[in-house]
Amino acid sequence: MKKETEKIEAGMTSGETVFEGITSIRSLIEAAATGLSDRKITKIYCDEAKTSARKGELGWLRHRAEEQGFTVETLPTADVEALALGSSHGGLLALCTGRTIPPITDFKPGEGCFAAMLEGIEDPYNFGYALRSLWAAGADAVILPPRSWMSAAGIVCRSSAGASELMPMYVSEGAAASEYLKSYGLRTVCADVKNSVPLADADMSRPIFLVVGGERRGISSALLNRADTIVRIDYGRQYNASLSAASATAILAFEVTRRTGGEVRQYIH
Repeated sequence: MKKETEKIEAGMTSGETVFEGITSIRSLIEAAATGLSDRKITKIYCDEAKTSARKGELGWLRHRAEEQGFTVETLPTADVEALALGSSHGGLLALCTGRTIPPITDFKPGEGCFAAMLEGIEDPYNFGYALRSLWAAGADAVILPPRSWMSAAGIVCRSSAGASELMPMYVSEGAAASEYLKSYGLRTVCADVKNSVPLADADMSRPIFLVVGGERRGISSALLNRADTIVRIDYGRQYNASLSAASATAILAFEVTRRTGGEVRQYIH
């Protein structure tokens, strides 16, 4: 069993990532089919003890395998568990290549664009939870700093319920992103406390570039200095701790949706 797992791991090429669960796998397949991502599934493993329970999904996966060029194989339960990072995979794992994240200059925002940036988040699960909220709230794109948690793409995908693979993403330093998006009419709104206005009083309507920082490092001064508005989330009682980045992102992102009536808008990427 150990030798079989070692053989599987040895067969993973440099840069391959393990994605876990049917939700992540469906997002990978959709992103590849629509051309949103150049990440490719190379192989899907199913726990052989769960093939009967997964019969319908395995049939669908084999059809997609023919279209996208990957294989679907079964493995003993112990080998699946040895490859998996978590325990919520349901017996399905996918080995995938890397994903190219293009520079922000490839992004051409459409009318009423909602772009976002998560800066200084140190935990991949928190990052994934924040992406899930941005996707659900209708964000059109996420700007990533050059160093991001997409190196832990499998964890991010699972914690974002697949949103990370469906979200258009671009790379840029924060200040440069603000300057670039300003040329398309997007206001930069940063979440912070100093020199801030309450969320209820802030202009959160589209077009907007929303920036949320991590609990420890926060938003860089270079980006804060470019903000059109700095907004804070007022609490209902005295409390000296910060909200998690994921919680703050959810509140702010859905406020953008509320201010614009929750309309589905188009973006160009």
